[in-house]
Amino acid sequence: MESNEHTTPGARLGGPRLQRAFGTAKNSVKIYGALSSLALLAVIVVASAGHLVNTFMWVRAVLLPLVAVLLYRLTVSASRGSRRAFERVNALAVIMPIAIIGVDLIPGICPPWYAVTQVVCMLPIIRVAFLTRGPALRAAFPKRR
Repeated sequence: MESNEHTTPGARLGGPRLQRAFGTAKNSVKIYGALSSLALLAVIVVASAGHLVNTFMWVRAVLLPLVAVLLYRLTVSASRGSRRAFERVNALAVIMPIAIIGVDLIPGICPPWYAVTQVVCMLPIIRVAFLTRGPALRAAFPKRR
């Protein structure tokens, strides 16, 4: 069987525990996509009601659902055995919540309701961060020496 350096055959052929972990990760990313789409809808509704919505809120509200699509594709690729995709999902699942919540904590950058919305959107990604560091997925993608 041929495989490239970025693919782990064991991850592709993994047992039920591994597939369950990847299934949960994929569902979490789908939930994140739905929540971030709802956050975009909330920004649209607030803006159409005549309330102030700054450029930061617009840009983030549009970009985060797009990031959900990318993250989902990476998660699917990882579930098929791609070490590279797994490493990217693993890194993004840690970096995204820290960056997004951290920026929202800067005074005056966004209203509290928007910051709370973003924290809620990040909860499924935090779950992915724990999953990618769990025993099932760590065993499928052991650290290289």
